[in-house]
Parts: sequence; C-alpha cells; structure tokens
Amino acid sequence: MRAHTGAGATPHPAVLDLGTIDAVVLDTDGVITDTARTHAAAWKRAFDELLRERSARTGDELSPFDIDVDYPTFVDGRSREDGARGFLRSRGIVLPEHGPEGTETVESLLARKNRYFLDEVRDHGVRAFPSTVALLHTLREGGIGIAAVSASRNCGPVLRAAGVNALVDVRVDGLDAERLGLPGKPEPALFLEAARRLTVPPRRCALVEDALVGIEAGHRGGFGLVIGVDRRHRIGDAMARTGADTVVGDLADVSVSRRRDGTHEPVL
Repeated sequence: MRAHTGAGATPHPAVLDLGTIDAVVLDTDGVITDTARTHAAAWKRAFDELLRERSARTGDELSPFDIDVDYPTFVDGRSREDGARGFLRSRGIVLPEHGPEGTETVESLLARKNRYFLDEVRDHGVRAFPSTVALLHTLREGGIGIAAVSASRNCGPVLRAAGVNALVDVRVDGLDAERLGLPGKPEPALFLEAARRLTVPPRRCALVEDALVGIEAGHRGGFGLVIGVDRRHRIGDAMARTGADTVVGDLADVSVSRRRDGTHEPVL
C-alpha cells in the first residue's frame, strides 16, 4: 500500500514495508551523499566564468547563475549536457557541442565544471548523510536490494570517497547512460535499469529522490513507493504534485517494518 502526504507541504514520517518492497533505488547526490551543494558550486563557478567572458566580449548584461533558482530549475537531477543546455538557453545562449580547443562549446563548459567538482572532492572529501547510512545498513540486514543512481559520471568516485560503495548492490550512472543510450530524467530509464539489474519489478521497488525531475521519473516508471526528500522544506508541495507518494525532511524520518497479519513490526 502506498503512503500519501496529502498536500505535501510539510514532510511526514514514512514507512518502508518489507512486505511490499523488495528493493530500494536511491538518487546519489543529495540523498546518499551531501554533494548536491558541491555540484551546484562547481556549476556556478563554470557558468559565471562563461557569462563574464561573454559579457566582456559582447557587451550584453547576463545575470549570474543563481544556485537557489537556476540549479533546481535547470540542472539538478539532469544529465550534464541537458543541464548546461537548459541553463544557457535561459540566458539566450546556444553553444556548439564541440569545437577547436579554446572555443566556447558545451564540451569545454562541461570539462570546466567537472574539473571544479573533482577539485572540491579532492580538497574537501565527500560526506554521506548519517541517516542514509543507517537506513542502508538496516536494508542490507533485511535482505533488501539497494541501488544508487546518478546522472553524474562521477558517481563511482563519490560513493567510494564517502565510504558507502560497499553498501550498494547496483550502481547506474552517467557513464551507463552514455554507454547504453539511456535518456536522462525526467525519463525513468536510469531508474528502470537499476530495477532491472536488481531483478526486481519497479512496483516492488521504493524510489528515493530529492529532485523534482527524479520524482517525476519515478512516478512515470511505476515505482511502488516514491519518497521525496525535501531537506530544506521548500519543495514538498511540488514533490507531491509531481508524483511523490510521501515527502520527508531526512531519511531519519523513514522507518522500516515487516508486515505480519496486517500489522507492522518496526525494524528501524
């Protein structure tokens, strides 16, 4: 049975019922690891440099990248290419995909952003959310399959740097998307590939996401329970409208239970 939050404005506790759920698919950045802000900062640095260089050359006034507005609107949860193109279009900019070295292209912008992100990871490390780590341990003890999904090509290094790689059975990331030709969110292809590798039908999987495009992807993919994580308590309404069955402020608000004779026996 699905859990619901009503309007979704206020995060609620959620229950993962092991009688109806056999696997859990989690977004990586912002759900497992506290790297969403690292990605956002790297994007801002890369975009703002491009915008300043373009303004100096053309005389056009271009407003800088706004982490609170532009990151969730254009970038969060999407592939690097889709995020870059979407934001640039919002500023009236269309870049060629490729070109000679030293020219403005989508490829050079993505390389710049990736360099800044890896610099941050190298210099400051990666933190996994303690509540997520606790939940992953509980799920493993309960024999529940676990998948980490990310549109980023850096998902593997991030999970290893956070020390949680061994807690994940399956990883599907931007490298897989490129190799397999999988469309990015809000299409559910990445999540469906994770369920396929776990050999669990989507209706028997819970999906945990912090981005609206990821919530939409989970809803489209027919996942049995779609949990939105609204850490800043700002987009609960939008998550509910987009397809979240329940919204929590942190995974500490998620309990795991087994169903016996119609009642719940708490595990966490």
